[in-house]
Amino acid sequence: MVTTLKGTPPIIIAHRGASGYRPEHTLAAYELAIALGADYIEPDLVATKDGVLIARHENEISETTDVANRAEFTNRQTTKIIDGESKTGWFTEDFTLAELKTLRAKERIPQLRSQNTAYDGLFEIPTLQEIIDLVKSKSVEIGRTIGIYPETKHPTYFKSIGLALEAPLLTTLQINGYQGANAPVFIQSFEVSNLLNLSTKTDLPLVQLLNNTGKPYDFVVNGDPRTYADLATASSLKDIAKYAQAVGIHKNLLIPRDSTGKLLSPTSLVFDAHTDGLQVHVWTFRNEDLFLPLDLQGNPQSEYELFFSLGIDGVFSDFPDTAKSCTS
Repeated sequence: MVTTLKGTPPIIIAHRGASGYRPEHTLAAYELAIALGADYIEPDLVATKDGVLIARHENEISETTDVANRAEFTNRQTTKIIDGESKTGWFTEDFTLAELKTLRAKERIPQLRSQNTAYDGLFEIPTLQEIIDLVKSKSVEIGRTIGIYPETKHPTYFKSIGLALEAPLLTTLQINGYQGANAPVFIQSFEVSNLLNLSTKTDLPLVQLLNNTGKPYDFVVNGDPRTYADLATASSLKDIAKYAQAVGIHKNLLIPRDSTGKLLSPTSLVFDAHTDGLQVHVWTFRNEDLFLPLDLQGNPQSEYELFFSLGIDGVFSDFPDTAKSCTS
């Protein structure tokens, strides 16, 4: 039995649901993830025009829905600057929930997961409330508590257009009985300022996401020179521990890769984070060779086993069954 340094099993976070098997961010993907043993399911949250929180990887939805083929919405195509990048497509904030409910989800990476295209057109875009309803009913049905691990997507952008994500998120969680530091929920963000703000308004667990490149977009806006690499240092982790309970890190921050894609020696990030009382949740684990280190291709189980041996507290996985099998 694999255990963390606290003696408990690492948590398995279903990354956008069981997205290795179903189109991501659908109730079907979340339900399957629970059946495959996930402890938490992860919805990325964006806002509709009427302020409802829904689950999509991005607010631009042409990659994950059939919107581009819907003649009635042709005139909604537009170009916007999202976190400093120009994007052309259809955006959730330009649609009401009722309009978005007429769309159907599709596989985001069909060239890699062609088997998932069999489910294209079958599933709606779920709301946060619908996800919570699923989790609560499944928890009762199977007799174990399933958590949720929502991410606030592009919080600076959504705040700038009058659709801030944080207040409706906290309201929805409160209405559904999520309260206290031990509630089965983690709220995550790649930005810092909204987590700092959330830390003054809730005692629910917060997670600072750390990428292996770039910097938080609110740092760009505020002229803060620090990068994610700077935030992953021992001194910065001490500051993160003042407002967050965990860090969600790109796996290359923990075990870097060389120029050929082979693994190098682990960094001290787990030790440093644990020293400051932070949990370490690592992302994203996938079974396909495209995502695996060169020296572990064809054997995704070995990657899990290596990372679990370093004492991490959880993993984000597209294949929660594979992840779960490596903890027993």
